[in-house]
Amino acid sequence: MSSPENNILPKKPRKKVLSGGEKVRCILAKMMLERANVLLMDDPTNHLDLESITSLNDSMIDFKGSIIFTSHDHEYIQTIANHIIEVGPKGIVDRFDTTYDEFLALDSVQEQVEKLY
Repeated sequence: MSSPENNILPKKPRKKVLSGGEKVRCILAKMMLERANVLLMDDPTNHLDLESITSLNDSMIDFKGSIIFTSHDHEYIQTIANHIIEVGPKGIVDRFDTTYDEFLALDSVQEQVEKLY
């Protein structure tokens, strides 16, 4: 006869799967701790909640190096960007030393938007 202790399987440690936002926060924290002088970021606000986006914005504003990023988040772009580099199918089209809203108001940009939409 087997004892009840023999019928109990050892518990396997549970693996914690991070959500998309948790993964992004970990990556951003690691980047900030490494004290890089250039950050290359692809849509950094993706998967983040409002509190995390606010914290990211504050960190990026205080960042002393260069930040090269892509984003679909208008408010984030307007807050962080002080130069706009327009990239087309054949490479860099132009560089603008302006805010994002000022860039969008340019006649040449308005013409392109009208052609696309």
